[in-house]
Amino acid sequence: MYELNKIKENTKDESFINKYKLLMETPVYVDSPLAISATEIFKKNEDLFDDDVKQEIEAGDNPLEFDGLKFTRTAEESKALNEIGEPSIIISASGMCDVGRIKHHLKHNLWNSNNTILFVGYQAPGTLGRKIVEGAKKVKIFGEEIAVNARIEYIEGYSGHADQEWLLNFIYSFIEKPKQIILVHGEEESQKEFKNKIIEETRIPVTIPKYGEIYKVQNKEVYLTGRLELESVRRLEKVEIINKVKMLRDEMTDMEEILKNEILSDSTSEDEINRITLRLKEIEKIIVNIIE
Repeated sequence: MYELNKIKENTKDESFINKYKLLMETPVYVDSPLAISATEIFKKNEDLFDDDVKQEIEAGDNPLEFDGLKFTRTAEESKALNEIGEPSIIISASGMCDVGRIKHHLKHNLWNSNNTILFVGYQAPGTLGRKIVEGAKKVKIFGEEIAVNARIEYIEGYSGHADQEWLLNFIYSFIEKPKQIILVHGEEESQKEFKNKIIEETRIPVTIPKYGEIYKVQNKEVYLTGRLELESVRRLEKVEIINKVKMLRDEMTDMEEILKNEILSDSTSEDEINRITLRLKEIEKIIVNIIE
């Protein structure tokens, strides 16, 4: 309750304090095997924390250990979260919602206006997370159309990338200015905008490489030395297809777990079985189209 005592010192708003207390009593579930492993690494190396964090922990405010914090390690524990009837906070992955346990939670909670979905990182174009953030009214999850009725919030500051201002500050920090800058990350429109800004403010030449181009850095100069042969480009495209197939396989594994629970349930109706069969046929068509 150390944090609550600090808040009491700075506010006399009893309503806010009561809401804060209720929030602190709400169970928090970390539902991501990778996040759980990362948390355990941090907990084993608390001696490496900076002095401010060590003081907070010594005062009783440990961000890695607090009442109500729970870890769901197994798939069964994760699925059980969809059955809890009390208010809770679920921290899940992946961040862009294309694979992983988060898709199950979205399927079971996205339609409910009592829920809040909070995004805390960048959402790439084309991902499920991006569609939800941009205001989609309905999305498809595991072949089923889900209405987006939950409150959607987005905290952009948790994304690990610097914005244009800080990137420009980084460029200004060089005693000897770079002779050329190559932009290899970011969305196309953002890259073009940032390129123009760099040139306008620093007069440094900027290049945005095209797919398959080969550059060489020599004697502080950058040279375009060639482009990948068509066959090499196709090989890279095939690798991308393989990665997408792996992603599809992961999604199929997730769906298999869901179907097992639905089909083996005694309460499953004939209509429900027919609906599941139809969904499987839709997925089969998608796979056939990919192969052809």
